[in-house]
Amino acid sequence: MTLTLTTLLCLGLSLGSRTQAQTGTLPRPTVWAEPGSVMPWGTSVTIWCQGSLEAQEYRLLKEGELETWDRQKPLETKDKVKFPITHMADIYAGRYRCDYLSPTGWSEPSDPLELVVVTGSQGKPSLSALPSPVVTSGGNVTLQCASRMGFHRFILMKEGERQPSWTLDSQPAPHGRTQALFPVGPVTPSLSWTFRCYGYYSNTPQVWSDPSDPLELLVSGVSGKPSLLTQQDTVVTSGQRLTLQCRSDVGYNKFALSKEGAPDLPQRLSRPTQSGLSGGTFYLGLVRPSHGGRYKCYGGHNLSSEWSAPSDPLDILLAGQLSYTPSLSVLPGPTVAPGENVTLLCQSRSSVDSFLLSKEGAADPPLRLRSQYRAGQHQAEFPMSPVTSAHGGSYRCYGSASTSPYLLSQPSDPLELLVSGPSMDPGPPTTGPWTTGPGSADGPHWYPNALTGASVAFVLLLGLLVFLLVRHRHRVKCRKPGAADPEPKDRGLHDSSSPAPAAQEESLYVAMQDIQPEEGVELDHRNTQDEDPQGTTYVQVSRSKSRLRCGLATSPSPVLEGLLDSEDRQAEEDRQMDCQVVASDTPQDVTYAQLDPLALR
Repeated sequence: MTLTLTTLLCLGLSLGSRTQAQTGTLPRPTVWAEPGSVMPWGTSVTIWCQGSLEAQEYRLLKEGELETWDRQKPLETKDKVKFPITHMADIYAGRYRCDYLSPTGWSEPSDPLELVVVTGSQGKPSLSALPSPVVTSGGNVTLQCASRMGFHRFILMKEGERQPSWTLDSQPAPHGRTQALFPVGPVTPSLSWTFRCYGYYSNTPQVWSDPSDPLELLVSGVSGKPSLLTQQDTVVTSGQRLTLQCRSDVGYNKFALSKEGAPDLPQRLSRPTQSGLSGGTFYLGLVRPSHGGRYKCYGGHNLSSEWSAPSDPLDILLAGQLSYTPSLSVLPGPTVAPGENVTLLCQSRSSVDSFLLSKEGAADPPLRLRSQYRAGQHQAEFPMSPVTSAHGGSYRCYGSASTSPYLLSQPSDPLELLVSGPSMDPGPPTTGPWTTGPGSADGPHWYPNALTGASVAFVLLLGLLVFLLVRHRHRVKCRKPGAADPEPKDRGLHDSSSPAPAAQEESLYVAMQDIQPEEGVELDHRNTQDEDPQGTTYVQVSRSKSRLRCGLATSPSPVLEGLLDSEDRQAEEDRQMDCQVVASDTPQDVTYAQLDPLALR
């Protein structure tokens, strides 16, 4: 009985251990590919499987195959084995697993390995960063993988990682393309951010297209920005060699150049320049239409992934890319004196969205103005106000379209502006060697003539006012003897024989200067202040030989009244004195009139 129990117990333990091995209690193996799981067509690759030291044999299983793909026995070390593929092709692409045999049985299969072949027979997609490959630390960016091949899915791979980072279904894109948008971020300077993308069809998921060109994200910081310069003018033509220089006094030892809308960031190690400056030179080769655009550069240190703040932008413009040639003229003429106003007029009969004016040898970028359609032509006016010697030089103008603002027309014929004569301005313009303002239809050259005309008109008006003032002061005087007098209107004189002289009394305004008696006229200046408290003045007039010569005073105009100073006004008031005129020696011929003395108004 005891022997039977012992036998059954041993048999149970043996079966239990074998069942445990078969149910996966052995360590699961791992599988990987070297040098990588994404291999170009025709290259060699090795699949490795690592299990246990007790492993006696390894198997390689390919998904979709009924039979074992390959078998290998361990060599020096029993815990792993390799399955070499000497010539990568479509038949080797797929999903693989491996397992191993131990004394207790077969292990569980490993996790799958996806082995991909890049055939090269399918066009590579393009990879770009939206909105820019330059990202501030902690920021996010979207990577766009697109192709015209109609791929069903796109894969984004990050450099240094064996497995695909992201896989997305494709979406329709403009111009018959398909694309996938991969959100990336937040980015940090501590990591490398270089990517490639691939495309494939759903029926062959392990056969990928060629990889896109690598795209490196540049993580910018806040350190001092460098300066971006060009050895040529910013307006270049096809066939020239284009060289850009990035310089800084911070001491950076690497530099990067970015073009707006371009995915790549070429980098160059720095070379010492002068007096502590460092710089990187970017040789872009012969000028092509693709060189037109806006550039920025960055500086960095070799031991850090963070870059500096961007430089100020530099626009590279390509002349001769549009067929038409505009014309350039100057108003009022090509020879001007300092201080005058000048307008440069650029015109074209072709359709132009904007015009650019460049000065030969100027460090400043060309001026750009939107065109206006007038009199059957597109045109733009570039005013300069006021002109200084710095404005002299040779000018050209160009036209451009809004769809490609960096591609320009043929240049106009050069226009030479000559500034001659003594300087009339206190100094150079505050906004640069050639300051511009908004264009106008007539241009600003009318301003000096208008200023001169206004000055002359003011002098003439002032002279006229002085003449009228002198004439007015002269006319208010009593006239000299022997002068012919017009018949006056009798407004303030009443016959003493009138039945009610007080009731018929009216005021007479008198303005008198240097009164002299006429022939047959006796002026009796009676001081009636003590006799008449109301200040009444009596004028004795002889009817037989004379009439009153004190003319009626008119009120001066407001302009003349403002020109009279206080002394003149006081003199006028003093000269308004009482007058008594005696016409004859006969008492019965005398008429008395009562007047109210009033000041000149």
